[in-house]
Amino acid sequence: MAFENLSEKLGAALKKLKGKGVVTEKDIKESMREIKLALLEADVNYKVVKDFIGNVSERAVGADVLESLTPGQQIIKIVNDELAKLMGSDSARIEFAKKPPTIVLMAGLQGAGKTTFCAKLAGFMRKKHNKRPLLVACDIYRPAAVKQLEVVGKQIDIPVFQMGTQVSAVSIATAALEHAKHHGNDFVIIDTAGRLHIDDDLMQELEDIKAAVNPDEILLVIDAMTGQDAVNIAESFNARLEISGVVMTKLDGDTRGGAALSVKAVTGKPIKFAGVGEKLSDIEEFHPDRMASRILGSGDVLSLIEKAQAAFDEKDAAKLEDKIRHNSFNLDDFLAQMQQMKKMGPLTQIMKMIPGVNAKAIDNADIDERKLDRVEAIIKSMTMRERENPSIINASRKRRIAAGSGNNVSDVNLLLKQFEQMQQMMKQFSGGGLGMRKLKKKKKRK
Repeated sequence: MAFENLSEKLGAALKKLKGKGVVTEKDIKESMREIKLALLEADVNYKVVKDFIGNVSERAVGADVLESLTPGQQIIKIVNDELAKLMGSDSARIEFAKKPPTIVLMAGLQGAGKTTFCAKLAGFMRKKHNKRPLLVACDIYRPAAVKQLEVVGKQIDIPVFQMGTQVSAVSIATAALEHAKHHGNDFVIIDTAGRLHIDDDLMQELEDIKAAVNPDEILLVIDAMTGQDAVNIAESFNARLEISGVVMTKLDGDTRGGAALSVKAVTGKPIKFAGVGEKLSDIEEFHPDRMASRILGSGDVLSLIEKAQAAFDEKDAAKLEDKIRHNSFNLDDFLAQMQQMKKMGPLTQIMKMIPGVNAKAIDNADIDERKLDRVEAIIKSMTMRERENPSIINASRKRRIAAGSGNNVSDVNLLLKQFEQMQQMMKQFSGGGLGMRKLKKKKKRK
């Protein structure tokens, strides 16, 4: 995940203040110097860093902080608040049209992940907002771009409107709107051509599409790995198009993350979404307060809960609870739970959302994601009778299961032993309900 180096350095700078009963202006000045260097190394815009340090210092040297019983904690909170403010303070959402369809124009340079993100956004809108999206292929310069949009659209069962590469992008966009109105598509995403660099032809075409379809949102897709260039790109696009928001892709990569901390302050436009993986489901709404919390190593419990709510079905949770109550939890149930857990994303990513967990330690830990695949293969190599009653699995059955799953007999033995221990633990829950079901109920009450 981006920000890991920044998170480590900010943590080290603030740790010196955290345990102090008395904090002096000299202490604050020293910590601010370290924070400034950490931000600059993370490729944050120099002016943004200068303003940020000025704001934090001004608040930190106030009498109410220095004379507090916990001045260190107060300063950490100030840094957290200012980081969130830097990225936009409040979460920015998509503005839906009062009269459908809502039209979203996607812009960006070539290679930023724009076409893939179009599909991610379409799937997200269908799942979270019950929209009926339509993807529109307006990149007429690369035949492969039209094909790529059709491929990702097919993967998530979202219709794609295209007219080939011999018709103007403006004509395709206007025809797509008519198509959407006649086919009940209430959310239209227009994928436009990217360029290797910003040029007048690219901007003019985008301006023409904007004038023709009057989009409700103009989202600029930026590759987080481009660093400071991302800010310059955002400024250029905003000057010509008046974008409504930014999408940061590849935020799950090993990037310095400076672009995410700079773009809002420089352009005044919020980051609305983040691409956090290669799967078409790897999309997150961008929450500045949560991101600030992650950067400072305080975890992100709310996003973790949302991921769990999205992955676990309420009926399945109720069914699981009933099985645990009656001590009938079997390997087939275990397989189903494991498959739902995998929907939440990589284990390392999930663990980093837990407060107090050191991100660097997770990266250095030997977490083998493939172990889940091996367990899945072992269980799938069992008959239904074996899954329901593991006690019947004798030596010959173990050899068959091991051969069928491509594993060793020792792997099968380990899984059965761990499952037996899990069953013992499950008995302890028989008197109460499961947390996941309660999460769903809380969500409904909101």
